[in-house]
Amino acid sequence: MKIKFLLIILLTIISISCDFFSTTKVPNEDNLMKQELEKINWNEVDEYPTVSYCESDSIPDKETKKQCFFQFLTETIQHKISTDTIQMLYPELDTLSIKVTINTDASVKFETLQPTDSISYNVSKIDSILQNRLVNFPTIEPAIKQGVKVKTQFVVPVILKIVE
Repeated sequence: MKIKFLLIILLTIISISCDFFSTTKVPNEDNLMKQELEKINWNEVDEYPTVSYCESDSIPDKETKKQCFFQFLTETIQHKISTDTIQMLYPELDTLSIKVTINTDASVKFETLQPTDSISYNVSKIDSILQNRLVNFPTIEPAIKQGVKVKTQFVVPVILKIVE
């Protein structure tokens, strides 16, 4: 009698416990995707673009690598356009704002931005000079976001002449 009673209780518990497992809700795929997309900061990358010069193990943190990259980029552009061509055309011009676009295939595009101050210049003429001078620019590895190479753009101020 006791065995029948225990057997009935045991079977009841087993059948009830199976219902607990079957009632768990499976999350909606669209809701999960929306939640994950909301977590991502689309205005920042996980890893900034980089050049081989800044990839050494002696540069441990993200911010230092970022500074190294921007310093390398600015100095390389300044060095490549350091000839007197732009200074002869526009002697009053001391700084150019250059928009740099780094595509996912590691191609780089340079564009001169329209000046915001009182000095005006022919943007297409300076762009032409830039394109000629910045040929064979060092290879830049694109930025990485969530493990995927992404296109990035930023404005780099390039000093043409140093005021003494």
